Amino acid sequence: MDSTGRTYLLVDGENIDATLGGSILGRRPQPQERPRWDRLLTFSEEHWGQPVTALFFLAVHGELPMPFVQALTSLGYTPVPLSGAPDQKVVDLGIQRTLEEIGRREGDVVLVSNDGDFIPQLAPLIGTRRTGLLAFNEFRNLGYTELQAQGLEVFDLEYDVHAFTETLPRLRVIPIDEFDPAQFLG
Repeated sequence: MDSTGRTYLLVDGENIDATLGGSILGRRPQPQERPRWDRLLTFSEEHWGQPVTALFFLAVHGELPMPFVQALTSLGYTPVPLSGAPDQKVVDLGIQRTLEEIGRREGDVVLVSNDGDFIPQLAPLIGTRRTGLLAFNEFRNLGYTELQAQGLEVFDLEYDVHAFTETLPRLRVIPIDEFDPAQFLG
């Protein structure tokens, strides 16, 4: 498998935020509960030891959220603000098209999403370059399991990437070698 010295990090921030709020917290996340986006960038750079081109896809229905866009830019992301018809999933379409374009170029790819809508575009990249998925393991689409068997590297945003400053209220199966009873005794 060729490594070209570049990783493309594609972030579906809406999907991560919706999963965090709707499935994990049961409410809209507070700012301190959201991922530290710089940690995803650092993790991606360090994991494969090469520079990262980080794209953060945003659906814009009205005004561009300038404070958030400026914060992303200062972290090293390129914001990709997209708009479209109300029935269009513009972030999904943008990421799908970007994965297709990456297929015509050299470079590794890391996708940040739980959404299975990207499987048809990500699957052909596996085996031709390094591919990774950063998600919440218990909420990622089951279609990624088959891709993992083909070589997709899968990482949990909280446990592997350490993208959060606070422990999230998640229940997970704990490998016995990682079990710390003190966490359960208070």
